[in-house]
Order: sequence, then C-alpha cells, then structure tokens
Amino acid sequence: MHIMRAPAQAQIVHAGQACVVKEDNISERVYTIREGDTLVLQCLVTGHPRPQVRWTKTAGSASDKFQETSVFNETLRIERIARTQGGRYYCKAENGVGVPAIKSIRVDVQYLDEPVLTVHQTVSDVRGNFYQEKTVFLRCTVNSNPPARFIWKRGSDTLSHSQDNGVDIYEPLYTQGETKVLKLKNLRPQDYASYTCQVSVRNVCGIPDKAITFRLTNTTAPPALKLSVNETLVVNPGENVTVQCLLTGGDPLPQLQWSHGPGPLPLGALALGGTLSIPSVQARDSGYYNCTATNNVGNPAKKTVNLLVRSMKNATFQITPDVIKESENIQLGQDLKLSCHVDAVPQEKVTYQWFKNGKPARMSKRLLVTRNDPELPAVTSSLELIDLHFSDYGTYLCVASFPGAPVPDLSVEVNISSETVPPTISVPKGRAVVTVREGSPTELQCEVRGKPRPPVLWSRVDKEAALLPSGLPLEETPDGKLRLERVSRDMSGTYRCQTARYNGFNVRSREAQVQLNVQFPPEVEPSSQDVRQALGRPVLLRCSLLRGSPQRIASAVWRFKGQLLPPPPAIPVASEAPDHSELRLDAVTRESSGSYECSVSNDVGSAACLFQVSAKAYSPEFYFDTPNPTRSHKLSKNYSYVLQWTQKEPDAVDPVLNYRLSVRQLNQHNAMVKAIPVRRVEKGQLLEYILTDLRVPHSYEVRLTPYTTFGAGDMASRIIHYTEHNTCHFEDEKICGYTQDLTDNFDWTRQNALTQNPKRSPNTGPPTDISGTPEGYYMFIETSRPRELGDRARLVSPLYNASAKFYCVSFFYHMYGKHIGSLNLLVRSRNKGALDTHAWTLSGNKGNVWQQAHVPINPSGPFQIIFEGVRGSGYLGDIAIDDVTLKKGECPRKQMDPNKVVVMPGSGAPCQPCLQLWGPLAVFLLALQR
Repeated sequence: MHIMRAPAQAQIVHAGQACVVKEDNISERVYTIREGDTLVLQCLVTGHPRPQVRWTKTAGSASDKFQETSVFNETLRIERIARTQGGRYYCKAENGVGVPAIKSIRVDVQYLDEPVLTVHQTVSDVRGNFYQEKTVFLRCTVNSNPPARFIWKRGSDTLSHSQDNGVDIYEPLYTQGETKVLKLKNLRPQDYASYTCQVSVRNVCGIPDKAITFRLTNTTAPPALKLSVNETLVVNPGENVTVQCLLTGGDPLPQLQWSHGPGPLPLGALALGGTLSIPSVQARDSGYYNCTATNNVGNPAKKTVNLLVRSMKNATFQITPDVIKESENIQLGQDLKLSCHVDAVPQEKVTYQWFKNGKPARMSKRLLVTRNDPELPAVTSSLELIDLHFSDYGTYLCVASFPGAPVPDLSVEVNISSETVPPTISVPKGRAVVTVREGSPTELQCEVRGKPRPPVLWSRVDKEAALLPSGLPLEETPDGKLRLERVSRDMSGTYRCQTARYNGFNVRSREAQVQLNVQFPPEVEPSSQDVRQALGRPVLLRCSLLRGSPQRIASAVWRFKGQLLPPPPAIPVASEAPDHSELRLDAVTRESSGSYECSVSNDVGSAACLFQVSAKAYSPEFYFDTPNPTRSHKLSKNYSYVLQWTQKEPDAVDPVLNYRLSVRQLNQHNAMVKAIPVRRVEKGQLLEYILTDLRVPHSYEVRLTPYTTFGAGDMASRIIHYTEHNTCHFEDEKICGYTQDLTDNFDWTRQNALTQNPKRSPNTGPPTDISGTPEGYYMFIETSRPRELGDRARLVSPLYNASAKFYCVSFFYHMYGKHIGSLNLLVRSRNKGALDTHAWTLSGNKGNVWQQAHVPINPSGPFQIIFEGVRGSGYLGDIAIDDVTLKKGECPRKQMDPNKVVVMPGSGAPCQPCLQLWGPLAVFLLALQR
C-alpha cells in the first residue's frame, strides 16, 4: 500500500519579456526586465493534496494594492512594470502537509531616464586683483538602473583628464553614481563650445544611450527677474488681476512658469509666458504666486507675489469680567471689558467702531477703546469700562470695516445689564445615556443657561485624538445639539459638551458629558459549517456569539430543514448572559441528516449559524504529479491514462465501499460509468485506476464519487489531456517529471529561442531546439560565471519500473564552443540502494549542429536515467539536450533521419550511415509510479 501525503514543493520560473544579463550569472533567483515590459512569474508546484499558491512581495511596492492583498494564483502577471515594482517576490505553496514551500526571486527593473545638465560658474580673484579666474561646472544627472556610464564630449571629441589639463571630471560626494561633473578650470577661449553629456547602461535590456547638449558662450548667464507689482498685492473681490514677471537676464533664454501655493492655479487663471491673469478674483484665490525662470545655468530665479483679496468673516465678541479681582460675574464697581474680532484679509487693515445704544461710544476716563490686546487674538478691538456704573448698562455694537473698499461691514451686538450672567451647562434629564440602533439617526443634547448663551463645542472623550463623525476634532453647535444622521458601532463612547469662550463670557468653559451606546445585531460563528460523522455516532452543534450590542443571547431558536425544533436544555453558566447555544444529536441517521439552523437574537437583531450534517464521504483528491500518466497504443489509435487519487478524511465517516467513475469525452454527451470496488481506504493511501480505450488525441472529463453505507459522497472532477510522454520535448514546465539533482553544483535550465538572453555569449549553445522553431524548448547548462572547471549539473528522470531486459535511450545533444566539457549519461539502479553507472560519455566541441545518440541500457530493476553536464575550461561551453526517448528493446542500427547525425555509444564521433536493417519495432515504455 502506498501512502501519499506529499508536502508542497515550489519552483519559480519566469516568462514574459526577461532580459537577463549573462555576465551577472543566469539564475532563476534573479529576473531582469525593462521598465514598461510585462512581468510574468510562474510558481510551479507539486504536492498532495494540491497546494494553494500565494504571492507576496518585499522591498519596493509592486502596486499599492499588491502588498496589502496577496495574489492567490500560480501565475503572477504585471503589465507595464514600473521601477518601484522591483524587489523580491515570494511564492508560498501550502497544502497542510509539513511546512509550506517558500521560494523567492529578485526582480530587477532596468531603466534610463533623460539626463539633466546644469551649469554653474564661479569667479575668483587671483594675486591681489591682477586678474580674475573663471571656473565653469557642467553637472550632468540621470536616474538609471543599473548605474549609468557618463561620457563627456566637446563638440565630437571625447574629454578626459589625460588629454586636457584644463578639464577635470569627477563624481560629487553622496551622489551614488547618478551625477558626473565636468569642471572647466580657468576658462580659455577654446572652452566656449558645445558640450554633450552622454549616458549609457551598456544597452542592457536593449535600452539605448541618451544624451543632452549645452552650448557654452561668453554670454552664458543665469536667469534674473523683476515683478510689475509689489511683492504684496492687496485687491478687492471681483477685480481682474494681472501680474507680469519680466526677464532681466539669462542666456540661454530662460523658461518662465507660474505656480500657486497651496494647490494649483485658480480655475480660470491664465499663465501666458510671464503674464498671470486672474479674472474676477475671489477671497479663495488669496495666496502666494511664484514666478520661476530656469535655463539650467546657475540656480533658478524666483519671485513671489502674496496676493491678498480683501474679505471679512466670523464676527465674534467676548465679555471679560474684572480679571484682577478674578471675578466671573458682572458687578457694579468692578471693571468690564468687551472685545470684538473678525477674521479678515489683510487682518491688520480692519478698523473697528463702537456704538452704545445706537450712538458712537465716547472715550472718557472710564471708557477706553484699545487694539491688539495681548491676551486676545491679533487685531482685536476692546472696549473697557472702568468702575462699572448703572448708567453703563445698555446695548453695545461693534462694527468692523475696510475703509474705502467694496467689502460689506460686519457687526456684532452685546447687551450688558443686570441680567447678563455667565453660562451654565447641563444634560437634560434622561439624556445622559443615549441608546440607539445602528443605522438610525440620533442627537446628543446639552442645555446652556445664561445671558448671552454661547455656542456649545462637542468633542470625543474616551478615544485619544478621536474625530467626531463629521471628521473634525471639535464641532460647534449653536443650540447645543449634536446631530448624527446614521450612527455606527464605532461612534459608541463618551462625548463632551462645553461652552465656547466667544459670543459669550470669556471665562472658564463649563462642561458636561453624554454617553452614546450604539446597539447592533449579533455576529456569530460558524456562519456555515459542514459536519460529517459516521452513521450512529453523536454530533454536538455549537453556535457562538462573537460580538453584538447588547453582548448577550436573548433567545436562540433551532430549526431542522426549516422546521422548528424543541428548545435544547439550558446551558449552565456562571453569568446571566450566555454567549453560545448548543444542540446535541444522539446519533446521525439518514433521517437526521440535513440542514440545521440556529437563529440567535440579542433583542436588536438576529444572526444564524448554518450546519450541514451528513454521513456522506468527502470528495477524493486527485494526484496531479503522476509522472508520465499517458500511454499511447499507436496501432489502435487509443491511449490509456493512469488516474491516481487519495480519499479526503476517510475516517470522518463510514468506510468507502466503492467509487463510481464517470468518463466523458469533451463535447460529447454520453459518459462511460463504472464502479471501482475498494477495501478499507486509509488516510493518504494512493489509489490508482488505469483508464483504457481513450481516443487519441481527445480530452476527457473524469468524475469520481465515493460510496459508503450512507450512499453517494462528494464528487470530484478533473480534465485529462492526451500528451505524448514517450518522448520528452521539454515543452511542459514540469519537464516530464525530471528533477534537478540536489547534490550537484548547479542546475540545468529550460529555455527556447524567445526566452534566451539576447546578449548571451556568442559561439556557444544552440540557436533553437531540434525542431528549429523559436517556440520549442530544450534543456541546457549555462557555463558563464560563477561556474568553474569541473562543476557538474545533473538532471534526473522519474523512476521507471523495469519490465524488459533491454532499453534504448535516444536523445539529441548540442555541444558547440571551444570550452565544451563533457556530457554523461548515467543509469541509477534502485534495487538495493542507489547505484549510478556510466552508460555513455562525450567530450569536446562537436559543431553548431544538433546530433542524435542512441544508448542501450539493461537495468536489473527499477531505475532512473541521469544527464550530467560537466563544465569545461571556459564560458564558451554551453551543452544542450532535447527530445529524450526511452524505448523497450535494442537501439536502431541505422540513421533515423538522413539530416541528423547518429552517434553510437562509446564512439565519441559521428557514425557514418550503416547498411544494417532495422531492429524489432520499438515498444514505448510506460513510466509507472513506484
């Protein structure tokens, strides 16, 4: 009996538009790609049950969403990859057996931006003003990956230290390779010329060089500017504003640009050259407007206009009792201060005027009007009443205005009398705790008494830096009511109401608190659960309350197939708020199998746990990693298929008695149905059935259903395809079940003409596979760095069961290059331990041509074949193989193709066509799982 619970294994392969640089060591761990191309990574997995694949990433951000939400797919595809999406990508394959398999690959995104060239000049006195020495720095900067190589040219001549003493080329500190400076020392007449900075990434990924040119003359100068208006410009709303930014210097001619801070230029604003026009300007258009001139010489020139559009809003007042006597009430004989403020632009241009009972307030020894009180906001007007008399009672009016400007005045009125008293605040009776259902509207209320009644400010108390539902930390309400339209559970908590210190008394704020409780329906687990149990065994169903408000179960109702069940026995709990409900079934029967629902309520709403109870078997799990499951019968044009599976959790229910197999050819209606009897099935036991009489080349849908004494269990289905597994063309990523030997020095690589590195070493390796098509794949060893003389790469076949005395291994090889090492074929016998035997070897350069070898072997038991590539003395030593065939019987005695050269074992050289007859018709070997 074969127990099969194989842990997940994974391998990352890349397709798409890779451009791996050969000198940087071709490896599956690094994937080099040009920015803007398409990234395709595949995670090839094996294991049983079939692993789930998850892609994640570190270093950089693939796409903002990609790091937060993992990609669950065997293929990761990123269109138009950006430089920020480089980094290390991880493929995690997990199937619950052993530890997950995690593989990673580093994606290196290559790019080369346009270079930027700037010019800086310095002038220094030499020898006490006898003459001046002028030095010019040409600074070239570029963003690239890999780091760019810089070439400086004067005209068409390349510049270097050694050729010109007046030239110095260096990399500034802390620039990490992205900047090179050309320094022209003590400027000479011949230094006035055109200079070109050429940047190159050595054509990596086909990225061409880029260049920028600057012409240096004796008039080269940085930009200079002046404005047509003052740096602070005050205008009235509705006016048309025009500002001109005038160039006063600069060669080459500078470019002018207007910007606004904060935010973009106002809607309707027009920036044309150095002229900025804003029609019908409004208060929201106030701000700083920047005019910038650049010509890449020296630093940009910048002029800023602070545009102020006259406006006034938010008129407020304050009543401040006698501060010296620390009083909070208005009392005759004590001092009193009335203050008035508006938010204005420009703030300092506002004028205030006070009136008493409709007449201008007259200054006297007891009535003082001051401005800019240090204890109050800037530009605030205060009216101070010294030694308050009864005659000072009355109505005071403060009027704010912009003299001579078409901006309406703002005014605020304050009534001073014996009834003017500071505020008190309280919560109405029964409103200290507000309970409301989620989604409903509500209001929190605080009552303010006093004259005048100030606004009420609301804030959250119990959450640090928490915001109100409006998104503000503080919200003003004129009537003391905080209105909430649709409350949610996160709004629950304590709220503070407090009196404002404006539009009322300027005294300590009065406070009160309101508790908001938001009720919401319960959330339960499990929301849905599949419960399996053998016939006659008991089952306990449990529905638990996860969260809710109130956090208790008020009632729990159980139903079976929609019909009400008697209430289960009460759960003995210490508290009065049970958090779960249970239902016990004494025995699972056919009659008691079905859908159970537990509806839980907390007086606000309800939620349900659903249980599907049955004794039916779980589905089988197909084994997808069967090596070479297809066997063709060419005489009858039929093929057979080795179908393998395990049974999911067989001990959860009654034993599986048999399987019902249904096989249907795709696009056909009729299906072949067959019962497959089995003995007791154990967990992880690999079951097998050979499907016969399948028609070449059709595909079939296979359905497999387990049966127990209960009846039919869950069905599993899969599609099987006809594939030629007698000859391995390496067209599939699974390479016919071949694996890389873990004890060698490096691996064989699968590639075709489309995926091979366009910059690979010339004069070695095949241009295409044996078919001559660019899409065809082959296996090869890459002998460039860091490979060394004698390094070995081994490719190991699946395990074959020996059912004949003689076999013939036929394959094509390509050994072209002056550093070619050796290609060996070994046979690993599995009779008593593993024993490797050399069956064939070939060394040296055999020309730029695919050649075929036939190697007879006679294994004594189960065996594997191994292709071993050995690195020669240098990097021009790539060896490739393709179209590997394993047949029963002897090897052919004549060429199979007049255009292909046949090599006999041990000859080491091509064999001329032999006039011998064909041997017996070869019978293809079916590679069976051990």
